[in-house]
Amino acid sequence: MPTFSSDSVDIHYQIAGEGYPMVLSHEFAGDITSWEPQVNFFSRRYQVITYCHRGYPPSGVPDDPDAYSQEIQVEDMYRLLQHLGIEQAHIGGLSMGGTLTIGFAIAHPEMCRSITVASAGAGSDAGDRERLVESWQALSELMVAEGMEKFADGYAHGAERLQFLRKDPAGWAKFHAGLAAHSAQGSSLTFQGVQMRRPTIYQVEKQLQEIKIPTLVLIGDEDTPCVEPAIFMKRNIRSCGLAVFPQAGHTINLEEPDLYNRTVLDFLIAVEAGKWAGA
Repeated sequence: MPTFSSDSVDIHYQIAGEGYPMVLSHEFAGDITSWEPQVNFFSRRYQVITYCHRGYPPSGVPDDPDAYSQEIQVEDMYRLLQHLGIEQAHIGGLSMGGTLTIGFAIAHPEMCRSITVASAGAGSDAGDRERLVESWQALSELMVAEGMEKFADGYAHGAERLQFLRKDPAGWAKFHAGLAAHSAQGSSLTFQGVQMRRPTIYQVEKQLQEIKIPTLVLIGDEDTPCVEPAIFMKRNIRSCGLAVFPQAGHTINLEEPDLYNRTVLDFLIAVEAGKWAGA
């Protein structure tokens, strides 16, 4: 797997296929392998680039907590594109990767032919933000104190993951095993530096209103923490479409891979044909 250095941190990536570039950014509980159904599908038409965030082996796992933030993740993606000599690409991500995609579009709009934002915005609702952050702190400490296997057992059985387990037990078991094998330190520091410190979707309202990039937001209707943020993005990004998957949870690219792939492909075809409204 090829590697480039971002601020002295090795970032591992993979490229599959030929054609117009597409970059996919994984969620907190995933890694580069989380996009396998999309790589297999889209690499028939596109040059698909996937990578592991810092903190996710085989990428480097810095010891310094200050080496983790959403802004740094945005910079890592920017440097990945620079490393590959790519001036513009279709940019997409799920959950943490979806929120990163929004951040990247705000920071580097000229590099985005389109953006696909899936299952993003958890933690945005202000009902009890302080208590939520405290629970995240406890989870980040649990990862290091008791190991990723115990953390994965609880996290993978969360209310927004049970749909995946119900529909595809074998796929869910692969997801669970992958999460349990993550770096405890890298995951803990990512949780503290990214999830706990990034702005909520509602806090970037003005920046969302300035986005002119063709945008597709995708959401599972049972992914409760992300439903309202998805609607908020739809209402504030002028060129935004919203796709809602029925009886679907958080990990929709794995839970409903065929529907996910076809929905995104239809979006990309419309963008490339100049038929996406508002763009």
